[in-house]
Amino acid sequence: MEDKRSRNERRLARKEGKLDTLAFLKIADKFIDVANRENKKVQATDLHMAFLFAAARYNAYVANAITKVDDHEEFVNHMVKQYTEMLRQHLADGDIARKVK
Repeated sequence: MEDKRSRNERRLARKEGKLDTLAFLKIADKFIDVANRENKKVQATDLHMAFLFAAARYNAYVANAITKVDDHEEFVNHMVKQYTEMLRQHLADGDIARKVK
């Protein structure tokens, strides 16, 4: 994930509540931290499905209540494509276990 905006453009975007690459990764790391804490009590095989369910539920909320998506199938296809690419990238990263824990 590369952010080609200038530093000033990124600062302005943050002031407007938009994420730059660094902020995006920091938020993602917060979710991973929650997963790591929960994994002390819950098996990872159950936990990852709970996170997937939560992501689907939150994305449906954003689509319906925030962006007011008209074509749900188009939105679903877009999200599936995004998830598929992210998952493939992480699976290809042989060092992912060290980075997550």
